[in-house]
Amino acid sequence: MTANPIAELLDKAVAGQRLTPEEGLQLTSCNDLAVLGAAANAVTRRLHPESYRTYNIDRNINYTNVCTAVCDFCAFYRGPKSDEGYVLERSELLKKIEETVALGGDQILLQGGLHPKYKLDWYEEMLSDIKSNFPQLNVHGFSPPEIYHFTKLNNCSLEEVLSRLKKAGLGSLPGGGAEILVDRVRSEITRGKVMTDDWLDVMRVWHGLGGRSSATMMFGHVETLEERIEHLDRLRQLQDETGGFTAFICWTFQPDNTEMSEIDPVGSFEYLKMQAIARLYLDNIANIQSSWVTQGLKVGQLSLMYGANDMGSLMIEENVVAEAGTVHYLTLDQMRSAISDLGFTPRQRNVHYELFDQKYEEKAVLANQKWVESRESAKDGLIQLA
Repeated sequence: MTANPIAELLDKAVAGQRLTPEEGLQLTSCNDLAVLGAAANAVTRRLHPESYRTYNIDRNINYTNVCTAVCDFCAFYRGPKSDEGYVLERSELLKKIEETVALGGDQILLQGGLHPKYKLDWYEEMLSDIKSNFPQLNVHGFSPPEIYHFTKLNNCSLEEVLSRLKKAGLGSLPGGGAEILVDRVRSEITRGKVMTDDWLDVMRVWHGLGGRSSATMMFGHVETLEERIEHLDRLRQLQDETGGFTAFICWTFQPDNTEMSEIDPVGSFEYLKMQAIARLYLDNIANIQSSWVTQGLKVGQLSLMYGANDMGSLMIEENVVAEAGTVHYLTLDQMRSAISDLGFTPRQRNVHYELFDQKYEEKAVLANQKWVESRESAKDGLIQLA
């Protein structure tokens, strides 16, 4: 009887043994999505045998769209001389946070372009304003490209930039700007932006300061299958070194309205396949988030059977993906139903994947229901979480 090499690799990963890069690449040749999904789900259930699956409530606030980098895949950024560039007024930023907190959110995702003007003290002041008004809020902010940009603009080391931002109120670091962590790919799709080793160094230093962060991958553009696995391997190596990544999130490139619009988008099959392979390969990153923002509700839900244990963020506001023509919105009830329909209990968590108590969660559910009901008649009103 001829051995099935794919089945042997899947059995190996399910048993908790580490796959090599060569074995990870071999898995990309498997188009039996059900088999890959079953193995990824088995790993997820081994790592997360609990009866619940999680989500969080936050808001993606882009404090500016002005950016000195040129990314062919980005429909959101505007050059420094563009008439369409903006910087959020501080009062507007705080109002957005107030609404987020009122809806039960404990976090904002704070990201922007690489603005050429503002020095580090401007960002420190922004963080201090946020924390003085909302001390309980976690600021999940400033992706590695932004942090690296700050070092160049201020002639400071990574250690100084990150230490100062942490002291001012930065709570955790998002994994944005990773795209594919291979310099060949990065050189082809972007200019004026951090390269692979420096992206990883930002995370390494942040983890060394006791910080935690997420890791991401945007795929389905100019990268090869080998380069996807190289990306996963670089993340796994750094996690071996620091243990600082809390979660991994992958999504497919959204080409509309970008300079790469001629590329045919990969579909949900490829998304679920890549997420399953990531779950099998990233044996040292505990959590995998669904990307319903790019895939929609049904595939986002299905991803919980293909390696994800978390539905990700309710994302009260999202701008970057929306600019690329992909617009999916969920209510909190829809997100919780997506989890419960699979037989799990939906639970709200924080950035460290710690659960909120039931009373807090119930208040957030009620606030969101009231907000949805009142949106049409009072879109600018705030629902107080009481």
